[in-house]
Amino acid sequence: MFPILGINIEWVLIIVIGIVGIIVQVRLQSVFKKYSHVMFPGGLTGREVAEKMLRDNGIYDVQVTSTPGHLTDHYDPRNKTVNLSESVYNSNSVAAAAVAAHECGHAVQHARAYAPLELRSRLVPLISFSSMWSTWVIIAGILLINSFPFLFWLGILMIALSALFSLITLPVEYNASARALEWLRTSRTLQGEQLGQAKIALSWAARTYLVAALSAIATLLYYLSFARRD
Repeated sequence: MFPILGINIEWVLIIVIGIVGIIVQVRLQSVFKKYSHVMFPGGLTGREVAEKMLRDNGIYDVQVTSTPGHLTDHYDPRNKTVNLSESVYNSNSVAAAAVAAHECGHAVQHARAYAPLELRSRLVPLISFSSMWSTWVIIAGILLINSFPFLFWLGILMIALSALFSLITLPVEYNASARALEWLRTSRTLQGEQLGQAKIALSWAARTYLVAALSAIATLLYYLSFARRD
């Protein structure tokens, strides 16, 4: 992409995606705050929802723990733990049930050897390294592009790996939400309007990963534009 009327298209993309990302994050916080006050008849806490979903899927070697912070919920395949934020772990709200079931969806993926999750897990050490050094490598590559062009392309490769990681994350997250909603429905943990509310909450959470993937691609295109400049 080339500048049009003095405007760098890649920068415009990055700014627009950044603004969209802020909007999505604000909406996500609003949705989860709203549904955190909606209790459901079963009265199960996030911890109990997680433990029940694991049992129903024949998973007995995964521990459910509490972790500090807000929306810090995650599944760690290294030690097989479903880590729920304090506001989810002890809450019996629709939002808590949705989040707990989503994280257990990752545990089910792990137990079933879901290919995208397996691939993402293998890439984590490489992505951690490239995320730490890619910016410095590509800046050095731009400054020394005439003398050491390989540095620039090494930086591009590192950024491309981060973009690939973001793309692989999409099916992992969407599939975990699909598994969560299917279990919430079939187990009758949530029904009717409350199941619909859980779907809305998880949909907004998934959009944050979509924005992250678009941002990674826009960043890659931005740095690639340096290769086409005189």
